[in-house]
Amino acid sequence: MAEISAAEVKALRDATNLPMMDCKKALVEAGGDREKAVAILREQFKKIQIKRAENATTEGRIYIAAKADGSAAAMIELQCESAPVAGSPSFVALARQAGDQLLNGPGAATPEELLDQPAPEVPGQTLRQVWEELVNQIREKIVLSRIIKVAGPVQGYVHHDGKNATLFQAEGDSGKLEILRDVAMHVTALKPLCTSPEQLDQSASAAERARLSAEAKATGKPDNIVEKIVDGKMKTYYNEQGVLLYQPFAKDDSKTVSQALAEAGYKGVGYTRWVIGN
Repeated sequence: MAEISAAEVKALRDATNLPMMDCKKALVEAGGDREKAVAILREQFKKIQIKRAENATTEGRIYIAAKADGSAAAMIELQCESAPVAGSPSFVALARQAGDQLLNGPGAATPEELLDQPAPEVPGQTLRQVWEELVNQIREKIVLSRIIKVAGPVQGYVHHDGKNATLFQAEGDSGKLEILRDVAMHVTALKPLCTSPEQLDQSASAAERARLSAEAKATGKPDNIVEKIVDGKMKTYYNEQGVLLYQPFAKDDSKTVSQALAEAGYKGVGYTRWVIGN
């Protein structure tokens, strides 16, 4: 059996960030060959994956990366088993790198495709290698569960707990990106069901308009007045149905989200809202 010095164990520990005892066992098994020891430690990743495959990943972090000019944004969800891991620096760093690579790299259609791309903060390594090392270190199931990249104008908001986030897209080029972030925050907090009336059940909307129209006509008012009354009440209906653009704007409820956007030179297009695990 090869004699393994404390210095050799420490050197492997510094290179892998894995527990000292694991590093010593790997070096003993590898007969002191450091490269073989690293390969043995990497094999442990597969064993951890198999052992924890059925574990629930109800914790994690959502990360958003956006171009400074609002021309594009990316959002990723990285799941894990426990809250302490979700808040750890190494876990946050992996989430950040995945988001930054998705935004600035060639793009990816799936999490698996993204994992095989370079890790922005670790030269010479892929995101998958960083992920595998993290699983080995933490000994917990970690999953890059979903990714999305969208064109702008777009801004995003992530709640302080990292578990709720929204990307909001608009049309316009006023450069007033703060309003887009504010709307993303509004969506995260108030959870609208859709962006515009066109996304509602159109038969239900038509039935409501017909009902309101019949009520207004029964008052004997002229048709042009009836139309204005119905239009006004339909706005209330849209708000009640959870249509974002007709909701009172959270930052200034004297106007709707649509009005706030119009004042800033934008028209709302859509949003993507995520909650960890949902």
